[in-house]
Amino acid sequence: MRSRLAALLDWRLPEVWLRFLMALVGLGLAFAAALFSTISRQSGNVIATAALATVALLLAGLVGLTTVPYLARRIAVEHVRDSFDYEITGAGLGYLALALMLGLAALNTGNNLLWIVVSAMLAGLLWSGVAAALDMAGLELDVRLPEYAFAGRPLLARVALHNPRKLLPAFSLSVAPARPGKMRKTWRLERGTFAFPSDLPPERQWLRLPDFVVRRIPAARELPAIFEGTVYFPYIPATQLQAAQVELRFARRGLYSQRSFAVSTRFPFGLLRKTRRTRLQKDLVVFPPVDATDDLLEVLPLISGEFESYVRGRGYDLYRIREYTQEDSARHLDWKATAKSGVPLVREFTREDERKLRIVFDNPAPGAVAGEHYERAITMAASVAWHFAGQQTQLSFAAPGYGGGSDVYQFLSWLALSQPSAGVSVLDSLPLSAEYNVIFTARPRGSIPTPIWTRSYLLFMSEPERPAHPQTAEKYRS
Repeated sequence: MRSRLAALLDWRLPEVWLRFLMALVGLGLAFAAALFSTISRQSGNVIATAALATVALLLAGLVGLTTVPYLARRIAVEHVRDSFDYEITGAGLGYLALALMLGLAALNTGNNLLWIVVSAMLAGLLWSGVAAALDMAGLELDVRLPEYAFAGRPLLARVALHNPRKLLPAFSLSVAPARPGKMRKTWRLERGTFAFPSDLPPERQWLRLPDFVVRRIPAARELPAIFEGTVYFPYIPATQLQAAQVELRFARRGLYSQRSFAVSTRFPFGLLRKTRRTRLQKDLVVFPPVDATDDLLEVLPLISGEFESYVRGRGYDLYRIREYTQEDSARHLDWKATAKSGVPLVREFTREDERKLRIVFDNPAPGAVAGEHYERAITMAASVAWHFAGQQTQLSFAAPGYGGGSDVYQFLSWLALSQPSAGVSVLDSLPLSAEYNVIFTARPRGSIPTPIWTRSYLLFMSEPERPAHPQTAEKYRS
């Protein structure tokens, strides 16, 4: 007996049911108070009428403020929106106009045949919406992007629709980027100062008290979209997957994002367009272009020559044939060249373990370099890094805030997202090493530390640092 009583005492209703029952009780009391206020008004009791009407209004308002928002939050708003997300097409507008004209004619003449035709037309419009909803039910969207993307180069992405239904096929489906919403402004509460008079300077104001100010802040702009255009799937059989290749091309480096996609259909009559938005977050970092430009073709031989001259030594890659000296080993003699010239000649090699190159990007402060010159330096740094990455060179990178190590793709990602920023120059804290440096900087020549300058190839971002003859190769040299 005690256990049953304890079970009854411990039994609790779920919160949603408890709030629902409380709302019913509150609305019942409000209805009763309104009913008795009507009776009091008819009997001439003004005070009771006012009191009961006030109680009815307070009870109804209390239920509306406490229960209705809680129940509304439990509703899947996205599913409700998707269920009624229809747009009428041009053909649908003409169809409705014709149905309206026939309805007016049937209303004026009383012809039953016209009423039957109008009813059939409205039923066809309703069936069009039901069939479109059934056509899109259960479909699964999959979007795959390439791992790496370079500005200016075309690449292929894969868009696939899967129909997991066992019986029903899908017809006439289109996949497109979801239309972005409007830029909405938000409100934010900030600390401020209440001053009187407000038009006087602070030192001459009579009263200054701490206050709060509500400011309107515009929403942040969305990132550029990845996809443009529409992918069309005419027919997807049951339990099958259909995929299409989409060519993408990005004009500029940076981060591109796609938050959602829209799957739509006009099946079966083309009167309505049913759209279902799918949240599918996709981000893509587009690297700077690494194609061979005129600037790269002009500078690259100079960098390669300076680098090979710096790392020449003994190894496996032939660097040059020169005259024999006392410090050279006899095993490096080139006997054929010696026999032809009559002078002892040795082969000089580059050591593979010393082919170490460090690319340094000294990010300038905002306004220190024109935008086009900055983008030119970004492209040049990416092109040089990409070239030497394929030359069996041990690369390392240095830049403000860069911590990606020696991976060339990490450095390209940093360049893709880089913007001018104020801070300490990376050249002031650059550690000395045996690596050869290729430095991109906007600093004047005289401000670069001498140990770095003597074993580096300098490329200046600022136009004034270059000589007046752009056709000469010396325009990039320090």
